[in-house]
This record gives sequence, C-alpha cells and structure tokens, in this order.
Amino acid sequence: MKPDISQLLLRWSAGEEGALNEITPLVYDELRRLAGSTMRRNGQESILQPTALVHEAWMRMAGDQRRYIPNRPHFFALAAKIMRDILVDHLRRRRAAKRGGSQIEVALDSNEVAERPHYTDFLALDEALNRLGAIKQRYVRIAELRCLAGLTIEETAAAMAVSHATVEREWNFARAWLERELRRTGSSGQS
Repeated sequence: MKPDISQLLLRWSAGEEGALNEITPLVYDELRRLAGSTMRRNGQESILQPTALVHEAWMRMAGDQRRYIPNRPHFFALAAKIMRDILVDHLRRRRAAKRGGSQIEVALDSNEVAERPHYTDFLALDEALNRLGAIKQRYVRIAELRCLAGLTIEETAAAMAVSHATVEREWNFARAWLERELRRTGSSGQS
C-alpha cells in the first residue's frame, strides 16, 4: 500500500523528522519532472541542471520545519515558488557576472508546447509577476504553477483548491497581462 503523502506532510510539518525520509522517494521523481519543465531550454545552456534545482529546492524545504504543508498539491505549489526564488537568485548572480545571462524559455502562449521556442528574460518575468501580485496574488500563484512548474489547468486547480473554471479564467487574464508587460518592457522575444 502506497503511503499517503498528505499524511506524511502533516507529520513532517508537525516536526516528525522521520516523515521526511518517507516523503523523499515518493516526491523526488515528480520534483525532477517539475524542475525539468521549469528548465526546458531547447538546446541553450541551462543555468542549473534539473537535479541541482531539485536538490536546492529540497534543501530549502527540508530546512524549514515550521512550514505548514497540509497536502500534496500545496507541497508542489510551494516547490514551484521555491524553484522560482532559486532561479531568480542564480540569474541575478549570472547577470552580475555576465550581462544578459537571464534568458530562459517560458511558455506563456495558450498551447502547451509552442511551435517555436519563446525566450523571456526570467528576471523581467519575476519583476512582472511581482507587479501582477499587486493586482491579485492568486494570478501569480497560477502563473508560477503553469509556467514554472508546468502544471495543467486541472493540476493547478487541485493545488490551489479552486475550480477548473476559476484557474482557466484567471490564467487567461494573467497570461495576457504578463505578455503585454513583457512586450512593453522589451523583455520577450522569439528566437
């Protein structure tokens, strides 16, 4: 019988360190898939390998015992947020070392996979997401889960405990707003 991840997360949140050892093998492959979708580069040199991104995200999550994570969808929503923070940190360091080193592929179009790669300055995207949060924070969470974690509408709805229709409507707004902002700042382009 497969262990219940939500129960293990509650035990871990309550401070039971042994629960973390049980969670790791259950979520590692899915975290790697999340990191891989976040790091898709279509042949460009990656700022981090998916395994390194997963390890760094896992270390940040494992080091914070006070974090309440009630279930699996919330765990993956948190992982997406932490991966965004890690990427921003790495890109800022890279940009400081080498001008313009923050271009990565981000799928903001309505298709799951764009016909041509679409590269966006990730730091500009992060700034746009911060501005979007001033409108509605839930738009940011949806964008993180869709763009960075690669979750479907259904998976995003489950992670956020809202309806499919709500995610679809708010994702359509957030995507259009982000595309407009990135065009306005000249931070988005086709390669």
